[in-house]
Amino acid sequence: MILDFIKRTLQPGITVLSMYGSIHSGPECERLEREVDRMIALRETRVIFDMTGVTHADSAAIGAIVRCLGKLKNAGGGLRIGGAQAMIDHSLRLTKVDKIIEMFATVEQAAQGFSAPDARGVPPS
Repeated sequence: MILDFIKRTLQPGITVLSMYGSIHSGPECERLEREVDRMIALRETRVIFDMTGVTHADSAAIGAIVRCLGKLKNAGGGLRIGGAQAMIDHSLRLTKVDKIIEMFATVEQAAQGFSAPDARGVPPS
């Protein structure tokens, strides 16, 4: 299945990027990073990846997700993951991605407390 995206504003300042399909090395990873680049250009920097519709993610996909985190942090934002299916969740935890990107059971839970950095660029505690 080809990777599809649906982007929506969940609440002011929080954008959800819902993904559907498989994320494999090559074009899908590049598409994901380009989509995040477009979001940053639109100043959509607090992003939740809704992964409920992702059926497979290989190691290249995990690398792309971590690169997206770096891009969003450099832009003063952040990244959270919501709704990863069991196999995806397991892969992300096995590779310790959960230590650098907060993961939640649902998008709504991911949005709770996802506050913008203050004027100095410091995230809230």
